[in-house]
Amino acid sequence: MSHLLAFYGRECPHCILMEPIIAQVNKDTGAGIERLEVWYDEKNAAILAQHDKDLCGGVPFFMNTESKKWICGEATYDELKAWATGNGGESK
Repeated sequence: MSHLLAFYGRECPHCILMEPIIAQVNKDTGAGIERLEVWYDEKNAAILAQHDKDLCGGVPFFMNTESKKWICGEATYDELKAWATGNGGESK
């Protein structure tokens, strides 16, 4: 499993808007952001619960398990790229 996790819901409009941004960050950086659908996949929902811990409570939710930084909700290309490279996102 990648250390860059993107949790999403299949029909979530915010998640749909993030798809091309995730693809572009992956293409430009080779980051390997792994997308995990959580509305219809109980296994992925359990993984989300392990990582969210009241940080976001919804999707899209991005977790960098290396830097321990996250993004809750939509993000710009620059924000997602910074998070993916360990230079951005929220931390607790």
